Amino acid sequence: MDARYEGGVLAMLVSLLDASHLVAFKDIPQEVNRCAAMADLEDVAIYLVDMQQEVLREMTGIGVDAKQESEREYAVEGTMAGRAFQYGQPVMGSRDGRDRFLCWVPLIKGTERLGVLRAGSPGDDPDTVRKIERLASMVALVLLARRRTSDAYPRLLRTKRMEVAAEQEWQLMPPRTYADSDVVISGVMEPAYEVGGDAFDYAMAGDTAHLAVFDSMGHDTTAGIAVNLAMSIYRNRRRRDVDLVETSVEIERILIEQFNGDQYVTGVLATLDTRDGMLRWINRGHPAPIIIRGQRWSTSLKCPPAHPMGTDLGLDPTVCSEQLEPGDRVVFYTDGITEARNHDGQEFGLDQFTDFLIRHHSDQLPTPETLRRLIRSILDHHGGKLTDDATVLLAEWISSEKTSRRRLERTVGLPRF
Repeated sequence: MDARYEGGVLAMLVSLLDASHLVAFKDIPQEVNRCAAMADLEDVAIYLVDMQQEVLREMTGIGVDAKQESEREYAVEGTMAGRAFQYGQPVMGSRDGRDRFLCWVPLIKGTERLGVLRAGSPGDDPDTVRKIERLASMVALVLLARRRTSDAYPRLLRTKRMEVAAEQEWQLMPPRTYADSDVVISGVMEPAYEVGGDAFDYAMAGDTAHLAVFDSMGHDTTAGIAVNLAMSIYRNRRRRDVDLVETSVEIERILIEQFNGDQYVTGVLATLDTRDGMLRWINRGHPAPIIIRGQRWSTSLKCPPAHPMGTDLGLDPTVCSEQLEPGDRVVFYTDGITEARNHDGQEFGLDQFTDFLIRHHSDQLPTPETLRRLIRSILDHHGGKLTDDATVLLAEWISSEKTSRRRLERTVGLPRF
């Protein structure tokens, strides 16, 4: 790797970083191409994945209302762009009419998959691929800095009209994927544009992973308000070091205060100590979590359930615990996953749900891609449209002492520098 190569890469990254402080969202594609030219890259295009992770749409900078031409959109299934997105690895295309190679690389912010980046280059050697991957990482940071203040970003990600309840819930959701050297956490939620009663949440506090999934009664705006309130209380109390039981009691108290007993929320609240793999949780009228171990074995976690939060039925919540083994995956879900029925009235079912996760994990797919395919499978089972919200939150305890960097990269689909 010569000094000219290193100098060009450094100039590209520094120039884009400097521009990121004041660049308007609509000007990002233009700035990215200007900086990429410093490292002998050209015709760079940014493709963002839609809400349901079915298509990759080009960020053109010419306005969100511009007509989408066919070449500005790629399906996640069956395309080179989609393959880079699914597997989290570069895909190199053949030479084009200008005698350049086209390379597709995943666009990842932390471990959250935003889409893919395409770049033209004179070569297809490993150094060139790494150069494009570095550019993609910097572009993801620029998008992160600008997306919260842009309506163009969410509009580009939508292929349908979003309902109000879904709008408020997606604003509150954490990123779909998080990973560090000790834990991988990933979640999905459908129907993306109409979800009204489900929510998942997670956060790290030192060595503790906080995990929760909620399901509010109903599928309307009221259900959305109730589950947003429950999640806000959950965050407020955990940030004050309130324990799981008292947090759920506070959620119930405020729900009753606001809805007079006419609205309730089920849920599982949990903590995972990433130092030793000790999982603790409480169940408030919700489907029990499951553990998948060794790519071949699964079981439901047993814990006496208390009543749903907001019903005030007098069943005291119990804190239960389970010692995880490295590589164990804890799966929290709502009943819309297992109770989804096809046209013949057959449920998707818990056995099919766990079998799907085990089979796809054995295929060594990144965790976010496994969950994306799970939702696609459930939608197919249900004829393409769900009648209930379906949510999954999966946490895998990695145990950094026993896990290689390569396995972590494979688990979440990280680029390799």
